[in-house]
Amino acid sequence: MDSLNRLEGFYWVARAEGYARATRAMPYPITQPGLHQQVRKLEQDLGVRLFERAGKNRVLLTPAGQRLFTEVAPFLEQLPAVIAEVTGRRLGGRLRVSAPGHVMRNLLPAWLRRVERARPDIRFSMHESGDNALGGLQSGATDLWVDYVAELPPEVEARQVGEVQAAIALPRRHHLATRRTLRLRELGELPFVAYEPGRRHRALQMQALAAAGVEPEILAEASSSDTLVALVGAGLGFSLIPVLVGSRQTWPGVALRPLTEPRARFPVLAVWRRTSRNNPVLRAVLELAPRPAGRAGERRR
Repeated sequence: MDSLNRLEGFYWVARAEGYARATRAMPYPITQPGLHQQVRKLEQDLGVRLFERAGKNRVLLTPAGQRLFTEVAPFLEQLPAVIAEVTGRRLGGRLRVSAPGHVMRNLLPAWLRRVERARPDIRFSMHESGDNALGGLQSGATDLWVDYVAELPPEVEARQVGEVQAAIALPRRHHLATRRTLRLRELGELPFVAYEPGRRHRALQMQALAAAGVEPEILAEASSSDTLVALVGAGLGFSLIPVLVGSRQTWPGVALRPLTEPRARFPVLAVWRRTSRNNPVLRAVLELAPRPAGRAGERRR
């Protein structure tokens, strides 16, 4: 700390070009003899003269002093902001976020815009998640994962930020598309567009079809909701897709109707590693997260 005080005294003398003016400008009380002593000890430590007298109350930097001032000034001028950051009052940084496509399109934009307005010092890197997103979170490749999560492992924590519901997607020109509500068994003769085998959403699709007693012909298998609805929009069949509650998702040629039997709604969670709970960037982002009505709140294992 003595070395930092000596550098700070040197900086203010260099800026003020005099000891009396520097004493008045210093951010803490110090006498002029005390400031002289700080600079003298710094010169003794370095073995060089840092100032030369240019008049009764004026000093100028020597070449050695000028070189030192060039390096020290940016550090000391930024130090108050750095101290505020590391003590937790305002720490910026980058947060890595992963989410499935429909969440990335319909939930994240408004949330992250709020963060940008309140905390322009926070930056994001986002990528669309697959079925191995939990592994990316556990390995440290992702800081925050936003998705429906059926079961939380003990090393993570979560907070509900939205709700997703299963919806029937059918061609807009189909005669049943004018109905406000539909039952899956009414569509049983149409071909079905499914997620690829092994995908988590594929299992949910098959469970819903089985619960309705429907076994449609599977026309095509796709990896994303966008591909599914494109095929549906082309009039090739119907599908079941996740839709964020409260969002206005539309696709050309596609009619969406909520699945009512069985009713299927699932919480969308923001999930993070338990060890990251005190990360000030993560905490700032979570403070601005959506708060759906009737949300489950923070969940821990």
